[in-house]
Amino acid sequence: MEEDPGMSTFPSSFRIADTEIAPATVLAPMAGVTDTVFRQFIRNQGGCGLLMTEFTSSHGVVASVKRQKPSKTVRDYLSFEEHERPITAQLFGADPSVLAEAARYCEGMGFDFVDLNLGCPVKKVVKCNGGSGLLRDLPLIGEILASVKRAISIPLTLKCRAGWNDNELVHVQLGKVAEDAGLSAIALHPRTREQGYSGKSDWSRIAALKSALRIPVIGNGDILTPEDAVRMVRETQCDAVMIGRAAASNPWIFRQLAEYLETGEYMQPTEEDRYRMMRSYYDMLIQHEEPEMVGKMKQFATYFTHGVRGGAALRRAVYECRTGPEVVAQVDHFFESQLAAAVS
Repeated sequence: MEEDPGMSTFPSSFRIADTEIAPATVLAPMAGVTDTVFRQFIRNQGGCGLLMTEFTSSHGVVASVKRQKPSKTVRDYLSFEEHERPITAQLFGADPSVLAEAARYCEGMGFDFVDLNLGCPVKKVVKCNGGSGLLRDLPLIGEILASVKRAISIPLTLKCRAGWNDNELVHVQLGKVAEDAGLSAIALHPRTREQGYSGKSDWSRIAALKSALRIPVIGNGDILTPEDAVRMVRETQCDAVMIGRAAASNPWIFRQLAEYLETGEYMQPTEEDRYRMMRSYYDMLIQHEEPEMVGKMKQFATYFTHGVRGGAALRRAVYECRTGPEVVAQVDHFFESQLAAAVS
């Protein structure tokens, strides 16, 4: 395979303050996806430099602190294992003092970094002025960044969208506010809040942000393959890439990128690889005693059977299951039948 000219310029690492992150890849925070089990699962595949928690309500964290007892919010969203490091706690909210207190709590829990979510487009978050809702109020963002920065000694970063809509783009202005406030990195998903996940990511916005700032810029959006990641770096000069939805259906993508950068080629998972991957993740859910284990198994059956021959039949069978062992039995039966048919 002929080497992509961007491969030679893809960064081997990047820095968040004094911490070197290698490889220069980040697992995007995804609600309902990037819990501790999934993060450990991705870490086990190799190739991912930085993990991030699901975005977590700052008000939920502070309420837990006041009760002096870990709440479901803290247990479900902020628990992590040592081998997940380096790891970032991502918070959302719109109250400077509440976000500061929540960030202080995260530092006390041992997180390496705190990240603020200024990108979530979900209505119930936006209506409280959280996530991308804050993009309409840069002065408030400035207050939040200053308040949180004063409250913690670990590095502070943020993830944002380009703006509320195409007529209200604020990513460069926001980046300068963040840099002036002493933040250590910024990740940009270049869609607007109005776009949601529709349309195409305009990577030129990542390039514009990178050219305007001195702090590291992490590019995010529409990276589906290793070639996409290399092309993003070539076109934007970003310091690292962040991959989200593609990692849910293809947990090997970070390892594939590392292989592609080293050899110009990368592994394509076989049916047996997919079987082992599903069983590995489901076994981890069972061992972790995940309270929503069956729901997670059903959710990830949708992701993991992407591209599997006859996968729709497996999904239907899994959706009808009521217990974890039932799900595992259906997965075993399906793949054992598939693999036996392939060799007969």
